[in-house]
Amino acid sequence: HVQLVESGGGSVQAGGSLTLSCARSGSTNSICMAWFRQVPGREREGVAYMYRGTSTTYYIDSVKGRFTISRDSAKTTTYLQMNDLRVEDSGMYYCASKRNGWCSFRHYEYNDWGQGTQVTVS
Repeated sequence: HVQLVESGGGSVQAGGSLTLSCARSGSTNSICMAWFRQVPGREREGVAYMYRGTSTTYYIDSVKGRFTISRDSAKTTTYLQMNDLRVEDSGMYYCASKRNGWCSFRHYEYNDWGQGTQVTVS
């Protein structure tokens, strides 16, 4: 079993920055760590993911060059550094882990989820 706890959300003006953190605990191995976001009435959208073993990363086009996913050396915390935030980046941000296979942005393939942290850009 894996537990994920997000933190770091908040309200910021357009052009500002936030750093989200995802603290991971549990003994079950995870292949991928990802950040998703969701706004009411829309499907959960993948933003960035990372392979835990190699630190290979991937981003959706709308955040490339602005967001950075990273982890600490102990692989217990995953971060999402968000710069130059836009109003359309607003939403509930979730951390997720995937235990097997390839990383993806298909939310239904992820096994474990955090409770979410709200990001509001105005």
